[in-house]
Amino acid sequence: MKVILLKDVEKLGKEGEIKQVADGYARNFLIPKQMAVLATKSEMAQAEEQKKIDTQKAEEELALFQGIASQIDGLELEVPVKINEEGKLFGAITANQIAEKLKEKGFKIKKEQVKLKDPIKELGEYEIAIEFPHNLETKIKVIVLEEK
Repeated sequence: MKVILLKDVEKLGKEGEIKQVADGYARNFLIPKQMAVLATKSEMAQAEEQKKIDTQKAEEELALFQGIASQIDGLELEVPVKINEEGKLFGAITANQIAEKLKEKGFKIKKEQVKLKDPIKELGEYEIAIEFPHNLETKIKVIVLEEK
């Protein structure tokens, strides 16, 4: 029996794919759990239309993220911090603080997108990766300097 998957099904396929499955599997599991529908001509046409819409949406989203990534690429952020007599920071610079600094500059970046292995605990310049959907990545420079 041919079915169109309405959701991703482990070990079977992804949403929108047309699959040949056993009649009992389709009738007793996939269709009652609304994971699939019978692959009729009208359902197949609707699935193709949805696939076109999803593809177009993904292309628009990719173009948007490419634009943001190109604007951020090579950006230098200065982060003034308080230090003690030995030159050590009171605290550390985290991914959350870097995301906040980027928001102040007008970029909507979440802290999860800032790839910082460990919090920054010393003065200096650091190259930090920013990840975007669609496997896009850009690098910024974070300059940690003494607050005056």
